[in-house]
Amino acid sequence: MHTTKLVILGRDGILNKYREDHVKSPAEWVPIAGALEAVARLNHAGWHAVVATNQAGIGRGLIDMASINAIHAHMNQQLLAQGGRLDAVFFCPHTPEEGCSCRKPLPGMMRDIGLRYGVDLRHVPMVCDTLRDLQAAQAAGCEPHLVESGRATGLNPEQVAQMVEKVPGTVVHSDLGAFAEFLLRRDHIDLSTHGSLA
Repeated sequence: MHTTKLVILGRDGILNKYREDHVKSPAEWVPIAGALEAVARLNHAGWHAVVATNQAGIGRGLIDMASINAIHAHMNQQLLAQGGRLDAVFFCPHTPEEGCSCRKPLPGMMRDIGLRYGVDLRHVPMVCDTLRDLQAAQAAGCEPHLVESGRATGLNPEQVAQMVEKVPGTVVHSDLGAFAEFLLRRDHIDLSTHGSLA
């Protein structure tokens, strides 16, 4: 049975530089070095990539839907220039006070992604840069992966260990490029081990 190879990525701090004041325009969407190339490498190896991102700036009135769409169009153009693509961008527009089920750390967005693609989330790696997102991965049943870019940049080894302790099974990578390398190496090992059975 062929199943879709799918990876879920956070946006801010993973694909682009995190801003405390929210990314409000295409000009403020600045890619992290090597991140777009990492997505392209995964795509070329047969992986589909989708983004799951909290965007409370919409609910707070800091950014409107036209601006969000323009930012994501710009993001996709930048990715295409590197030979990569995102299948979709899922986002929660709500503020924490609204009590929705789609805002991470709740698993609503990931469950929607699982339904859309017909995949078992237990086989879907989710790339995070915060404890909240790792907890969302755990709640959805995804494979949790932490990248030490974005909001995790300044953490010391003890703080990283505390996050991993709270979400057992978390694999830590320096950035999205290192995560892609890990996933492709694991793919290669799986093929070497099981290839003769195909």
